[in-house]
Amino acid sequence: MQKLNTSNFIQEKVGEIRSAVGSGIAINALSGGVDSSTVTMLGHRALGKQLRTVFIQNGIMRKDEPEQVAGYFKKLGVTVEIIDARKEFFDALKGITDPEAKREAITQTFYRNVFGRIVKESGARYLLQGTILTDVDETVAGIKRQHNVFEQLGIDPQEAFGYHILEPLIQLRKDGVRKLGKALGLPIALFKRIPFPGPALSARVIGEVTPERIETVRTATVIAEKLLKNTGAFQYMAILHNDRVTGMRDNKRDFGQQIEIRCWDSKDARTARPTKLPFKLLEKLASEIVRKVPGVVSVTYNITTKPPSTIEAV
Repeated sequence: MQKLNTSNFIQEKVGEIRSAVGSGIAINALSGGVDSSTVTMLGHRALGKQLRTVFIQNGIMRKDEPEQVAGYFKKLGVTVEIIDARKEFFDALKGITDPEAKREAITQTFYRNVFGRIVKESGARYLLQGTILTDVDETVAGIKRQHNVFEQLGIDPQEAFGYHILEPLIQLRKDGVRKLGKALGLPIALFKRIPFPGPALSARVIGEVTPERIETVRTATVIAEKLLKNTGAFQYMAILHNDRVTGMRDNKRDFGQQIEIRCWDSKDARTARPTKLPFKLLEKLASEIVRKVPGVVSVTYNITTKPPSTIEAV
């Protein structure tokens, strides 16, 4: 889509959603990211009370994410139901270290178990979600399996999960979604929010995902987002590595953990370059993370472009 006319796009997609759902009920999963926030507002523009919006508390989100996101949408007149599914997700991820296997575990838990149950209880036949064109590109190209891509892989959601999936943003890339979100009335804190992966912080844990390892990367994420929010970067993150590394504390050897910082300049996530951060800022990142995140003894900065790197590590 070369030039996005937001008014026409909204009118067209509102009509498509209403036509598909009819007099029934649809459900959408809100994570607080740009894509899910935009599709939530589009869905409510189309369906009003026929759309049930839920936030799945999967245990792998950023600090205080469910409450913050629900608070944003309450001010917009959208009621958000928080559903606690932490045990299901951590049980599904137990013992898994392969990146694709982790993504598949999250996909199945999310769509088949958690949403399958919600859909069955509610009688809804449709799930509204914010899949965008970049998700499809990366999945079809075999770069990484995005958790929200099905039909392009020959998977019929109705057959696999028992409901249809509506994807009104699938023609757009991130810059188009931001414009649409602004036109739909999202506050700047939401439509300008940095991208966040569908598998959440599990995409930033190399190796097995456990509550303890998620808490480590969650604490580092708070610091990284605080110190990098004014850089103008497209996206930034903290990643927890798997191997223990040698460090020193109190003049004694300490086998600790390593956090990798990534910060990217990009327009649409298809290609990206590491942001040229001031060295003093990098030093501050390292100092604060080592001081405030228990067990971390090393902080690195990724300077590889995409490609060959990808924006997320897993």
